[in-house]
Amino acid sequence: MAFFILSLFLFFKRKNANGMEPDLEQARNRFQSELEFIQCLANPNYLNFLAQRGFLREKPFINYLKYLLYWKEPEYAKFLKYPHCLHMLELLQYEHFRKELVNAQCTKFIDEQQLLHWQHYSRKRTRLQQALAEQQPPQQQPPQHGNAATK
Repeated sequence: MAFFILSLFLFFKRKNANGMEPDLEQARNRFQSELEFIQCLANPNYLNFLAQRGFLREKPFINYLKYLLYWKEPEYAKFLKYPHCLHMLELLQYEHFRKELVNAQCTKFIDEQQLLHWQHYSRKRTRLQQALAEQQPPQQQPPQHGNAATK
């Protein structure tokens, strides 16, 4: 796993031999790799893994996290399956948060808070949808035309 992160990081720093932008296939692979990586940031245990192995103390990796902030733009964020990864990415910009992730208790707390949020969110959303359904007047049936009314 750590090798994947390092190779991913080094790939993004590298340019083609002629200094040109990567071709379409490389751009697509880069997009997919960044998409996968940024969504991994939603997992507190993965963040703990990165912190314990020292990645979150390395300046190039911190710069890479800063670079990934472009995923907050709507044209990129729409591809995220786990949008709370953007919140974690934002928190990773702060040194104090990066240092605290080494602590397993901190990681466990974040994990528990995420679970509570999901549970509360789904219940709240269900209640809101039910309330909206009850407020809407019943739809009127369209008038019957022709022979259908006489059947």
